[in-house]
Amino acid sequence: MPDLSLRLTPSLGDINETEWDALANPDPRQANPFLRWAFLQALEETGCVGEHTGWQGFHLLAEGMNSTLVGAVPLYLKSHSLGEYVFDHGWAHAYEQAGGQYYPKLLAGVPFTPVPGTRLLASSHEVRTILASGLQRAVQESGASSVHVTFATTQDVDILCAKDFGHRIDIQYHFINPGYADYNEFLQALSSRKRKNLRKERARASAGIKIERLSGDDLRPEHWDAFYRFYLDTGARKWGQPYLNREFFEEIHARMRQDILLVLAKADGNWIAGALNFIGGDALYGRYWGCTEKRPGLHFELCYHQAVEAAIERKLARVEAGAQGEHKIARGYVPIKTHSAHWFADTGLHDAVSAYLKHERNMVEQDVITLDALTPFRKDAGDLSLPLKEE
Repeated sequence: MPDLSLRLTPSLGDINETEWDALANPDPRQANPFLRWAFLQALEETGCVGEHTGWQGFHLLAEGMNSTLVGAVPLYLKSHSLGEYVFDHGWAHAYEQAGGQYYPKLLAGVPFTPVPGTRLLASSHEVRTILASGLQRAVQESGASSVHVTFATTQDVDILCAKDFGHRIDIQYHFINPGYADYNEFLQALSSRKRKNLRKERARASAGIKIERLSGDDLRPEHWDAFYRFYLDTGARKWGQPYLNREFFEEIHARMRQDILLVLAKADGNWIAGALNFIGGDALYGRYWGCTEKRPGLHFELCYHQAVEAAIERKLARVEAGAQGEHKIARGYVPIKTHSAHWFADTGLHDAVSAYLKHERNMVEQDVITLDALTPFRKDAGDLSLPLKEE
């Protein structure tokens, strides 16, 4: 492709929204809301990423004739490893103990969002291959130690591995909807003991509260105010300092409220808990949860059971409930492999990490087999499912 050129830009504001979205989500039936220009630009405009956050935009663009965008990678120059969900702190520590400088590094992905999706945004294999090589050149141009492509598709990983990237796998838990007519049909697919446990858990969690699912124009400032209080509480406990500000939620309301499903719980006239989901073309994505009043099972009800019910009603193919959490298995979620790819400019570090990843992949593959045997669905050979437990 002789007329193709690569360049780096610090801001999505320099990129045409329509051209970006055409590459990020070419098929509306499989659209990923986190790859939309509106979502990524909202992070930039509200200062959640950018100067002084450790997430400096460094987006890679491939342009054809007349500067037409034909390929892109959402790319960030990082001064830390926070908000990524693919953990490399051990690599950073080892390299710096050996006298190297691990930061800055480059990360291709969506900030604070452990959701799998395409990272080499292009319509052709040829352009995606060029983007993969461009990521390696961006390491040299930026002075970074490495580039990490997180929560990528297997198609992207195949291209990256052909360019000598190391392949890492991890596990998430997704609810898979084979086409259930309703929530009760899903329950009938479970073992009798698990079915009974889930019904009891849901009844206990919903006692004395009112649950509302809100989307689109039904969302009002009072709902966002309540949810932001919940988000701040969870963020302070988990991360020390929440990643997102109130302005960000205002921006996504303005730009993406049709892609949002907010589940709120009210008791005695007051909102006490909430869970934020994004609606994709074929999936519901659970993102944030919080509460100001703890009640048994409320987290599971708002984050997992309500999401399953909503996905079945909306005829969505799956629910992706975020990173980690074996407790999701007992609620009908199954282990799914996620993928990332890593390349280091220092050949010694690259070879060491690649050898480690080969060993780690073998262990994770075995974990998937073990966890898959623990799902609560009916089996011919008895019920091996996990016991319900609180977080």
